[in-house]
Amino acid sequence: MSERGHLMSEPADEPDTGRATGAGPDADAGPGRDASPGTGTVDAATDVFVDHRELLFSLVYNMLGSVADTEDVLQETWLAWTARNAAADAGLIESPRAYLVRIAVNKALSRQAAISKRRETYVGTWLPEPLVSATDTPPPPADEAAERAERSESVSMAMLVVLETLTPLERAVFVLHEVFGYAHTETAEILGRSPAAVRQLAHRARDHVQARRPRFRPDPLVHRRVTERFLDAVFGGDLAALMHLLAPDVTLWADGGGKSRAAGPRPVHGRDHVARLLISRATALEGLAVKYRQVNGDPAAVLFSDDAPFAVMVLDLTPDGEQVRDIYNVTNPDKLPHLD
Repeated sequence: MSERGHLMSEPADEPDTGRATGAGPDADAGPGRDASPGTGTVDAATDVFVDHRELLFSLVYNMLGSVADTEDVLQETWLAWTARNAAADAGLIESPRAYLVRIAVNKALSRQAAISKRRETYVGTWLPEPLVSATDTPPPPADEAAERAERSESVSMAMLVVLETLTPLERAVFVLHEVFGYAHTETAEILGRSPAAVRQLAHRARDHVQARRPRFRPDPLVHRRVTERFLDAVFGGDLAALMHLLAPDVTLWADGGGKSRAAGPRPVHGRDHVARLLISRATALEGLAVKYRQVNGDPAAVLFSDDAPFAVMVLDLTPDGEQVRDIYNVTNPDKLPHLD
């Protein structure tokens, strides 16, 4: 199964006749969909933007891995979109969806430079900001289940970590083509590149991701059970059980941003080192409450201290679902305020 997620660049001066429909979240229904951008009011333009907001958020988040930056980009996109519609000489935009996507992707790409500069001074390991949802969310209708499953896979923590190793343009091309099924010619128009350049970027990105991305995604129930057993072993101080659960080459990725003593400055590799470190840290932390949630589409755990979020822990399992090969632990308080 291909990884599924979301991305795009600045609209040209001429009216955009880009794709009206496409893969990804359904945005074909909504109160403002039929409003003519050339004559519509700001309220009507806002309705159209809201109809596409889920798509745009997922798109930009997959490019940036930061909720705060994503919200900023969406705000900029909304301002550009409403200004375009309020202009006295505004012409008809045939596909608002395509136009909004181009604005959002362009602004996300522009923000990448500032984010990269900010990360140069980031203390310790940087991980994407987790997206958390409750585990008791009602299942989607049958006709949406497959699409939702692929969308959740696209934003898995493990996949986002792999996407971080691509250049911004490679990442955009990969997501546009592999996620939404845009043809290279369409992607070229969105990004303002030639089709040949886009095909080359796509080839490099695909090879890079296939060499590093998780090849399998375990059954959610299996994933949940392994997560529970893992945390029971960690907080129960059961070193033998924890060693049994960890793959020999397991890696612990801990993102504290220099603001949490629960995270070290660099990743820790190897079953023995990881197991002993986890148990020693758990021993020093008392009174933490564990709540099981969906984090970037995967069963995971959110740890609370005095009802405030303390950490988000996501496990990436081996293909057989029996052992843990990567542990992503986000304890940077700046990445947790949006959690319950």
